[in-house]
Amino acid sequence: MSTTKIINRCQALFDDLDFTAVGDWKAADSTRKVIGFMPVYVPREIIHAGGMLPVGILGGGDQLEVIHGDAYYQSYICRIPRSTIELGVTGRLDFVDGLLFPSICDVIRNLSGMWKLMFPDVYVRYFDVPQNYDDEIGGNYYVNELQELRSGLENVAGRAITDDDIRRSVAVYNENRRLIRDLYAFRVRSPWKAPSSEVYLLLRAGMVLPVEEHNQMLVDYLAAAESQDRAMRDNCRIVLQGSFCEQPPLNLIKSIELAGCYIVDDDFMLVNRWLFDDIPLDGDPIANLAAAFLHGSRETAAKYQPDGALKGKYLVESVRDNAAEGVIFAAPSFCDPALLDRPMLAKAMTKHNIPYISFKYAENSGQMQPIREQAGTFADSIKLWSDA
Repeated sequence: MSTTKIINRCQALFDDLDFTAVGDWKAADSTRKVIGFMPVYVPREIIHAGGMLPVGILGGGDQLEVIHGDAYYQSYICRIPRSTIELGVTGRLDFVDGLLFPSICDVIRNLSGMWKLMFPDVYVRYFDVPQNYDDEIGGNYYVNELQELRSGLENVAGRAITDDDIRRSVAVYNENRRLIRDLYAFRVRSPWKAPSSEVYLLLRAGMVLPVEEHNQMLVDYLAAAESQDRAMRDNCRIVLQGSFCEQPPLNLIKSIELAGCYIVDDDFMLVNRWLFDDIPLDGDPIANLAAAFLHGSRETAAKYQPDGALKGKYLVESVRDNAAEGVIFAAPSFCDPALLDRPMLAKAMTKHNIPYISFKYAENSGQMQPIREQAGTFADSIKLWSDA
């Protein structure tokens, strides 16, 4: 299968604000249930173990006109809660049997309460995570949170979710994470063969497809991309940072690439890449999920970091490990976690002589020329004057 055919399928899924693929999956069996989740991270393994489909709800993007959603939220917050409300009140999320709101920020916390009021027949849970990484404190707390989530999902599924069910799901998601690591490693080696706009669409497809189908899609894309002959350009290599929640318009990613930048690392769709390593299949699967979060998950502004002195260390390592030449900070307007972290991360870049620029966007940003010009100037300056 060609990369073009695969990406066309991903593009169709990306453009479909009615979630037709999810609706078709659910309609194929009257017993099927769908659990939606907001960005960054939830343990999809437990949802899958209950025979249900985890679906990423990532706002309305730049194709949705927000009319009703603006009546529920003030203008000085990010756009994703307003467009998510718009999806809900226009019936586009009627297929959802439950919705998880992970601990991202106060806005998402408030959105979870709003959802309970607006859709009382839908299972809603604000999914909290530990801020203490001691196994006996934060670990025990998180195990209890996961057990409560498991119990709530069992009520939605109408059946028990056994330890063996979770182990089987962990194995499938381990494979998904391995394939995505392979995809990112391939992009680092040959970014001209795996444009970030395509990588992004592949990750977005994983938000609506059953994980087994997504795994096969990744296998097919990697095989096709490896064999495809594409022209290598004299682009600079950059890390894109700050887009972990409200997602950027696809044209923003394309504009950065057209400006002369290869994106060799990013924080898009962190749920796909949240855990560094495979989760063990032996032992207590809930305890294994908790330990993986505590000791093997990515740093992000949406996750508490106990040692503030290490702020920026992971980003410096990403630049070094991926042979990047600079960092572009791209965060949604009014995103408190990303924008509060940015000065500290920028300080770390300055300390290590890593060039960087920054700008803000909204998921419905339409004018890309200023961003393209800024990214292009940044790329040119790296080529001309940087020692990175």
